[in-house]
Amino acid sequence: MMLSRRELLGRTTAAGIALALQASGLSAQVAATPIRRQIPSTGEELPIVGLGSSATFSEVADTDDHAAIRDVLTALVENGGKVFDTAPVYGASEQVAGRIARDDGLHDRLFWATKVNVRRQGGSAEAARAQIESSFENYGATTIDLIQVHNIPDFDTQLPILQALKDEGRIRYIGVTTTNSGRYDDIAAIMRTAPIDFIGIDYAIDGREAAGTVLPLAQDRGIGVLIYEPFGNTRLWRRVRGRDVPEWAREFGAATWAQFFIKYIAAHPAVTCVTPATSRAVNMIDNLGAAFGALPDEATRRRMVEVVDALPSA
Repeated sequence: MMLSRRELLGRTTAAGIALALQASGLSAQVAATPIRRQIPSTGEELPIVGLGSSATFSEVADTDDHAAIRDVLTALVENGGKVFDTAPVYGASEQVAGRIARDDGLHDRLFWATKVNVRRQGGSAEAARAQIESSFENYGATTIDLIQVHNIPDFDTQLPILQALKDEGRIRYIGVTTTNSGRYDDIAAIMRTAPIDFIGIDYAIDGREAAGTVLPLAQDRGIGVLIYEPFGNTRLWRRVRGRDVPEWAREFGAATWAQFFIKYIAAHPAVTCVTPATSRAVNMIDNLGAAFGALPDEATRRRMVEVVDALPSA
């Protein structure tokens, strides 16, 4: 069965989620293990699909009803996912998800990745330390898996703080992010000189700039990569509206456009985990379908690009 994203979105009951699982190819693989990638600095393995908390996730977190947040986090961990990416600047996302993680005992089932950015607070070391401590309070754990400097501001001030906390064992991994292609030279310079474990970068099948320099450099330097905006925010959904996924995509297990887009990204050997944001459990399950089955080879990836590049611009 081939379901569109619109049809998947409409199936919010337990029966509908089961149908979405079937359409995504997950129901036949419930005992299977999702594809995993190693964190280069340690060899620890992570599933290649996770969950981000910007966009609609943060919109729901800012409301009074957080049932959908609990549902999407549950869908993540119950269907083979682990990585949850958040930030203090994503509205109430970090706070609400942290409370749910505490209440539901999810600390051992999540790889918690958050960020520090205190530009609005003047960028001081004191403000950075205060924000980081708030992240620990929100999560409710003595150790956070990953904290990254968010969008590069005041990196020289914030990296030593993160490094000291890593040395103390309070942070397991540290890194830096940007989703601005105009800052790719800056993040590349940091990657060449700083002792970081991760970067977070935007990368999509129709937004491939990071593959030019940043992703190969991550491979060369042994730096893990979290991918943000794998759907180009909503750009790719507008481009494929009303169109069917190519039948040949079934050869590598892509039953939906979400899986088509994510599998393209995950097939790049530099990528550690793709973290699309969503507040819908059914979307989470659909996205996780990309972590099962095969990944496209280079010839198939070129074919995928041809399909998308031929579409009208959003």
